[in-house]
Amino acid sequence: MRRKSGAGSKFTIGRLWKSAAKLLIGFILFSVLWVLLYALVPPPVTITMLTDGNGITKDWTGLSHIDRNMVRAVIAAEDGKFCAHDGFDREAIEQAIERNAKGKRIRGGSTISQQTAKNVFLWQGSGWTRYIRKVPEVWFTFLIEKIWGKRRIMEVYLNVAETGLGTYGVEAGARRYFNHGASKLTPQEAARIAAILPLPKKREAVSPSGFTRRYGNSIRARIGVVGRDGLDGCVYK
Repeated sequence: MRRKSGAGSKFTIGRLWKSAAKLLIGFILFSVLWVLLYALVPPPVTITMLTDGNGITKDWTGLSHIDRNMVRAVIAAEDGKFCAHDGFDREAIEQAIERNAKGKRIRGGSTISQQTAKNVFLWQGSGWTRYIRKVPEVWFTFLIEKIWGKRRIMEVYLNVAETGLGTYGVEAGARRYFNHGASKLTPQEAARIAAILPLPKKREAVSPSGFTRRYGNSIRARIGVVGRDGLDGCVYK
């Protein structure tokens, strides 16, 4: 009887391993096909949009119709090494770990590529759900870097990023705040949109005050540095 029980246990464990392997292979194939699809067509909706109680206002706009000031503004604000890294800024990640270990304000080291992967394929949230999300976030970041390339990553990011209450993408954001499209954003306007991206529901792009105003002015100044040093070159090559 004991031998039969042991054999049965091994059989069960073997089946579990096979099932897990099949699930993993299925996930890999599905995720690759999903990324390939979005390399060709705009993501129609995201989990963040679907769970937004304020509705969804968006207007997909190709990168060729988005002012270069906007691209430079998000690079200046979010990811100065966007054109230099492979999707992960390891130095920023190490610095974030050190700051958090010292009990300082929790900050991440997410790149634009990582934020795009999270926004398009995964979910928002903090606490323990953030740690669950990290593994697939790394995988999807790797995929979009290899399959999409920098220009497509930037294009998708600028179209799915939350830019206000129920507002997604810089086109909808520009029309909401400045009454014109994203094709003619001034450096000041682009900087103000970039300044609210971390907290789009709480920060104000029109007549900002306090930190948001100072942060926007800092981004505005760095837009020139991004242009001068060609830090957006990978987007337009």
